[in-house]
Amino acid sequence: MKHFGDFVALLILAVNALFTGLLLFTAYSPHIQPVTHPVLSCLGLTFPIFLVINGCFLLFWLVIQRYKSALLPLLGFLLCYSQIRTYLPINFRSDSLPEESIKLLSYNIMGFDGATKKDGKNPILTYLKESDADILCLQEYATVESGRHLTQKDVEKELKDYPYHRINTVGSGKGKGRTNKIACYSKYPILSAHVLDYPSEYNGSVIYEIKIDEDTITLINNHLESNKLTKADKVVYEAMLKDPEKEKVKSGLRLLIRKLAEASAIRAPQADSIANNIASSRHPHIIVCGDFNDTPISYAHQTIAQDLNDAFTQSGRGLGISYNQNKFYFRIDNILISKNLQSYNCTVDRTINESDHYPIWCYIAKVEN
Repeated sequence: MKHFGDFVALLILAVNALFTGLLLFTAYSPHIQPVTHPVLSCLGLTFPIFLVINGCFLLFWLVIQRYKSALLPLLGFLLCYSQIRTYLPINFRSDSLPEESIKLLSYNIMGFDGATKKDGKNPILTYLKESDADILCLQEYATVESGRHLTQKDVEKELKDYPYHRINTVGSGKGKGRTNKIACYSKYPILSAHVLDYPSEYNGSVIYEIKIDEDTITLINNHLESNKLTKADKVVYEAMLKDPEKEKVKSGLRLLIRKLAEASAIRAPQADSIANNIASSRHPHIIVCGDFNDTPISYAHQTIAQDLNDAFTQSGRGLGISYNQNKFYFRIDNILISKNLQSYNCTVDRTINESDHYPIWCYIAKVEN
């Protein structure tokens, strides 16, 4: 009987080894070039699944008191510690902030939720006005001309505390899409703004030079390639979760993986272009933010953040899920900062759900030498 128990334990250990290998493979999948291997580059999406599975194995070995076997999933966790911390940081909030800190807020506003007014007000615009942020970086920015809806004059009236703003149309399909604009509203002078040159039809990035006291910072506001999932595709995804029949899951996964892979391959050169602009910045202080449309375990995030710190990893806590529709539970909105800056209390703000994204904000200050 003892030999049979040892055999079963050995078999479970082999299965554990397989899942630990898969955990490490997904953790390091951001090194896979999406243009060459688009499907494999999407494996980072499954990282939390294998993280949970290996956690269950660790608990299993501890419960049955096979401590040597528990070293296997523990080793897996140690080898991908940085990815775990990126995905699920745990930080204490800071009650005292440096006097010179600024508050930056990034928000995909989904065209102000169709630029509608409720009782003469737009909830997203009201939120921005009351956010007390020093710099607002907005994606999918759009207003309309009709007075019955939100106009540019309405926005400027409500955001009068932001005397400097730039609104740029991005993508090669200019004029075709209503929300293919990126905006920055700032309490500090915006010295320049130009759209980065990379291929996309409705998405893009804008790089600003902003004068903050004696320093000029480089700020890059991004809306990277979306995953091209239609409402019908998202219905398929939700149906898979509610009723996971074999054929339904098989056909649904094939559709979703194809679309996710296509978008990942398009995002890769966009991320490369942003990284090149970061490397060539004339100013030592750099902030990169916006909707990356990809998870923290992805080629896009890793490439853009290679010389920067992730503000949420540095000072946030939890999963920080920033997309709030169709059960796609991922953090795809980011604030990244150069290593001579420090973030405080980075927060994905779930108090407003008018857009399909939650806003992300943090306080930023220079690192004291």
